[in-house]
Amino acid sequence: MLRATFLHLSGIGPVTEAGLWREGIRDWSELEARKGTLGLSVDRAQRLTAEIAASERALSERDAAWFGRRLPDREHWRLHAAFKDRLAYLDIETTGLSPFGGIVTVVSVHGGGATRTFIAGDNLEELPAYIGRFPILVTFNGSRFDVPFLEACFPSFVAPPVHIDLRFVLYRLGHAGGLKRIEERLGLGDRTGVEGVHGLDAVRLWQEYRRGSAAALDRLVKYNRADTVNLEPLLEYAATSLEHRLLPGGPLELERAYVPAPALGG
Repeated sequence: MLRATFLHLSGIGPVTEAGLWREGIRDWSELEARKGTLGLSVDRAQRLTAEIAASERALSERDAAWFGRRLPDREHWRLHAAFKDRLAYLDIETTGLSPFGGIVTVVSVHGGGATRTFIAGDNLEELPAYIGRFPILVTFNGSRFDVPFLEACFPSFVAPPVHIDLRFVLYRLGHAGGLKRIEERLGLGDRTGVEGVHGLDAVRLWQEYRRGSAAALDRLVKYNRADTVNLEPLLEYAATSLEHRLLPGGPLELERAYVPAPALGG
């Protein structure tokens, strides 16, 4: 999907991008090859060539942040397939809804071939440095909750430059509600061993752990890791669904259904 993305190029908005797709222009190389048919000025054509070359360079250098700065936040999901090995799925547990009335208890990060869990009073202070290894963050409602909470509690915490918030990506596909409700609706994710555990239970389990129950901490960690790991199949589903919605029928249909693209700038 990233190579089929043109929104990060000067003068190209959603309408123009869709028009280019309808013409069968499906990647940067095709756009470069057919730019002479788009009625561009010499300066605009030269700028487009430079921006396409910069896009290729950023992709080859694995510079996700370059694309993140140029794409609207709601389109960051388009980086998913090209940077799968650079994604950090994250979820946090807290004792309250505000960093001014609660603390972070457990955080899991799933990415780079591993799932790591950070626990208050043990290794939670290692989280900021660890998350700094990843250029892309994936959460569910993290832009509203997880990231602001972590930033308030840890002055050294800096969120990755690209953030895919699945709450809003899934909402575009008609899936409203909480994480677990959406998982159940889609039949995605694995909650073996923590069936029926919810947010308030996470607070209770932390309190039980602080009173000496190692079993409570084990259950809390399993619950948090499920919240985190289950984000991966949800992103796969959402990215695939949105790509099919934007590019219906694949390239052959687009080649047959020729519709002139609008002038660049819309």
